Amino acid sequence: MKQALWVALALLGGCQSEDASMGVAAPGDVENAAAYAGIAEDVVLRFTGTEPFWGGTVTGTTLTWSTPENVEGETVTVSRFAGNGGLGFSGTISGQQFDMTVTPGNCSDGMSDRTYPFSTTVRLGAQQLSGCAWRETDDMGPPP
Repeated sequence: MKQALWVALALLGGCQSEDASMGVAAPGDVENAAAYAGIAEDVVLRFTGTEPFWGGTVTGTTLTWSTPENVEGETVTVSRFAGNGGLGFSGTISGQQFDMTVTPGNCSDGMSDRTYPFSTTVRLGAQQLSGCAWRETDDMGPPP
């Protein structure tokens, strides 16, 4: 019985190394996955959310966060990370940890008939928010 288990493990290990040697990334193989390149660093990325209302822009490592209480927004420096499924931005806003992920996929703000090309999740301190994002160069049509 033990010998059969060792043979099965050896065969599985052989399959994995064969896939890697062929340059094929296995599911979950983050090391060989390409970083997301759908939003260039010099592109203005806009984002928005509702309940409570929030939004802003990010270009490179400069992010502006705005709310109805602070329409002009607070501009901060963020770290930018391109993963294999989207982008991440991290920094500090008003003394609170800020983390935002942006992933490709149709997104609705729930208040208009617009469909945005990216979804975004924000964690600001202990608060988690969901919203939508788009590149300034995307044709979003007339404002709602």
